[in-house]
Amino acid sequence: MDDQNKNLILATVLSFLVIMAWTVLFPPEEQPIDLTNEVTVGASDPTVPGTPDTAVAPTASVTAEPEAPAPRVAISTDTLEGSLSLRGARIDTLSLTQYRQENTEDSPIVQLLRPEGEAGAYYAAFGWAASEGIAAENVPSPDTVWTLESGDTLTTGSPVTLMWDNGVGQVFRTEVSVDDEFMFSFAQSVTNNGDSAISTRPYGILRRHGIPEDMKNFFILHEGLISMTDGELAETDYDDIQEYDIHPSERVPAQRLEAAESGWIGFTDHYWMTTLIPEQSAPFRSTSKYVESHDLFQAETMMSVATIAAGETYANTTRFFAGAKEWETIKHYEEEEGVGGFLDSIDWGMFFFLTKPIFWLLHLLHGLIGNMGWAIIALTIALKALVLPLAYKSYVSMARMKELQPEMEKLKEQTGDDKQAMQQGMMKLYKDNKVSPASGCLPMLLQIPIFFSLYKVIFVTIELRHAPWVGWITDLSVPDPSSIFNLFGLLPFAAPDLGPLQLLSLGILPIFLGVSMWLQQKLNPAPADPTQQMIFAWMPWVFMFMLGNFASGLVLYWIANNVITFTQQYLIMRSHGAKPDVFGNIKAGLKRKKKADADTTEGK
Repeated sequence: MDDQNKNLILATVLSFLVIMAWTVLFPPEEQPIDLTNEVTVGASDPTVPGTPDTAVAPTASVTAEPEAPAPRVAISTDTLEGSLSLRGARIDTLSLTQYRQENTEDSPIVQLLRPEGEAGAYYAAFGWAASEGIAAENVPSPDTVWTLESGDTLTTGSPVTLMWDNGVGQVFRTEVSVDDEFMFSFAQSVTNNGDSAISTRPYGILRRHGIPEDMKNFFILHEGLISMTDGELAETDYDDIQEYDIHPSERVPAQRLEAAESGWIGFTDHYWMTTLIPEQSAPFRSTSKYVESHDLFQAETMMSVATIAAGETYANTTRFFAGAKEWETIKHYEEEEGVGGFLDSIDWGMFFFLTKPIFWLLHLLHGLIGNMGWAIIALTIALKALVLPLAYKSYVSMARMKELQPEMEKLKEQTGDDKQAMQQGMMKLYKDNKVSPASGCLPMLLQIPIFFSLYKVIFVTIELRHAPWVGWITDLSVPDPSSIFNLFGLLPFAAPDLGPLQLLSLGILPIFLGVSMWLQQKLNPAPADPTQQMIFAWMPWVFMFMLGNFASGLVLYWIANNVITFTQQYLIMRSHGAKPDVFGNIKAGLKRKKKADADTTEGK
C-alpha cells in the first residue's frame, strides 16, 4: 500500500475519532471553587423558610411582589430600556434594544431581567448588612422602599439618587448611573448622624428563579455561574450549585470566595450576562447559593465591614453589568475601566490559546470588510498563508513521491509477498530521495484544532449571531436554511422538519462542501487497493452529511479551505514536474465504478 495513502487514511480516521471523542470527553474545563474560607456574615438568607438563621446581613426576600407595587424609575438609553424598582433598589425590568429574539424585523427585543413574581424572575438588588452598633431593621433591606431624592428617568449622563432615612440617626443614599453600553454604577453611601459609631457593609445580589428555559445545555458552552477572584476564573453549572445546597447537613450551604483586591461574579447565558463588580481596590467576599424550596439561584458580593464614626460618611461603589457579551465592549471594560479578566467572561474554552487569536483576527477582518461571511473567507486565506511553509513542504513531498511511483511498482514486483522486504525497500527509497511520507498528513492534522477553535468562536461569540453573508445566508451562526427537499426554495413550500433525520435536509453550502472535497481528491489517482478506493469515494459525502447541520459560517470556512488547498496543491505539484490530471482521474474513477458494477452483476 502506498505510504502516502496510508497517511491520508490515518489522518482521516484521526479526524473522525477526534471529532467524535471531543464531543464526549472534552467539555470546557471548570476551575474548582475554594470552599475553605470561614464565613460569619451573609451565610444564609434569614427570610427563606427552612434555612438556618445565622446571618447578620439580609440578602433578599423570596416572597411574592407586594400587592401595592413600589414606585419605579424608568431606564432609557440607546442600548437599554426598562425600570428600577424603589423596593430594594432593584433593577428588575431590562431589555436590550439592539438585539431581537429571532432574526426577523418584527421579532421582540431580548428581555434580560424580569421582576419577582413573573416566570423566570431575574434581577439585581442592593443594600446594607448590619454589624456593630446598628440593628438589622435600621439598615435598608431588599424590601426597603426607597425615596427618589433626585432625577426622574435614568439615562446616560442623568443619574438618579435614592434616599432612605432609618429614623435613628443614619441616612442611606444610592446614586444610580448608567453608561452608553451595559454598565450600571451603584454609589452607596451612609451618613452617621447618630451619637456613636456604627459598623455596616454594603452588598449587591443577583437572583435567578429557576434554570433558564432557553438554556442551550450544550457541552461546548458554559451557562451558569461565573466568577473571577484575584485572577482565578471559576465556572459552575447550575446543577453543581444545586448539589452544594440541597443537602446542607452533608455539604457546605454556599460557595464562598474571598477576593483580596479584584474580581466579579454573575450569571452567564449563551450571549448575555449579568455581573456584580465591586470596587477593585478593596477586599470583598463573593458567594453563590441555591435555595431548593424556592428553586432560586443567588450570587452576591459583600464588602468588608466599615466602621463609621459619628458625623462621618462612608461610600462604596459597585458596578453592575447587564447586557450582551460583545467583545469590543467587554474589552473596553477590562482595559480602560479596570475590570480585571473581564474578557474571560466570554467562553473561549480549553483551546483559548487558539480561539482568542482566531476571533481577534476575524473581528479585525470584519471591521475592514464589513461582512462576516467574507471575513471568514479572508480568515481562511490568512490561516492558510500562515501554514503555507508546512503545506509547501508537504505538497513537494507528495509530488516527489509521485515521481517515485514507477520505482515503487518495480519494488513491489521484486518483493512479491514479502512485506518486510517491501517495507525496507520503500524506506531506503524514501531515504535515498530525501522524501518524508509522514509530511503528507501534517497539514490535515493541523486543520483539526483550527477547525475546533473556529467552531467554538462561531458558536459562542455574539458577533456571529444573526450575521449575514450573501443571499439566503442571513445568519452565519445557524445551519444553511436552504433544503434539497424544496429545491433550495424554488418550490413554493417550506422544507419539512425531519426531526432526528434533519441531517438529510442538505442545503447548498453543505453540497458545495462535499463537491469541493471530492474535487480535491481528484488531484491524485485513486489508490489501487479496493478498500482504500471505497474509503476515499465515501469520504466527501460523509463529511457533507456530518457537517451539513453545523453553523453555515463553519461550513463556509471548510469550503474556502478546500478551494485554497486544491489551488495550492495543484500549483505546487505542477511547479515540481508533477501533472495532476483532475478530469482524467474523474474518468478513471467512473470507469472503475462501471467495471465494479459489471462484475457485481456477473457475480449475481
